Amino acid sequence: MHLFVTPILIAIFTGIISSDGNTSTGPDPVTLFDFNSDEEASWQVVNDGVMGGRSQGYVAVAEGALRFTGTLVTRGGGFTSVRTDKSVDLRGYEGLELRVRGNGRSFEVEVSDGTRLRGRSVSRRAPFETSDEWAMVRVPFNALRATVFGQPVRVAPIELSKVVRFGLYILDGKDGPFRLEVDAIHAYRADED
Repeated sequence: MHLFVTPILIAIFTGIISSDGNTSTGPDPVTLFDFNSDEEASWQVVNDGVMGGRSQGYVAVAEGALRFTGTLVTRGGGFTSVRTDKSVDLRGYEGLELRVRGNGRSFEVEVSDGTRLRGRSVSRRAPFETSDEWAMVRVPFNALRATVFGQPVRVAPIELSKVVRFGLYILDGKDGPFRLEVDAIHAYRADED
């Protein structure tokens, strides 16, 4: 008696394809924010006034999008940000994918695992560009730079199982008005195109 094993059966036995035909090479993509619920209105502005600056940022969540607007003033500070607390395990994911539209300025996304250095919060951020058209941008976790008060620091890599906060910053060194709209933030896997 001969056992006939097809490539599909081999894939099912090895776990590459589940018995229902779906691939199973890692965790499913996850939507972190789609800005369609009251819970997501908890984003808070942190301006550079905490350091003596005069930048002004404003945030609103409406009609399925986060809108981060304001004016950046580089003298005496030079940043403004919006942040929200959200605990999530992102092990198995490669980075964040954001659907954004802006006014051509560079922004940064922050992912925090709560790490502190000498009593100060460590910020882990990476930049992305915007245009006046909606676009998907990807920010890999390995692009996140660790800083404390804007100064680079050496700390252990981010613990993706212990993410506790997300943020969006503008600190591109240019005075003037800015606008960023975000209608979704997802975590993506390494094998997703």
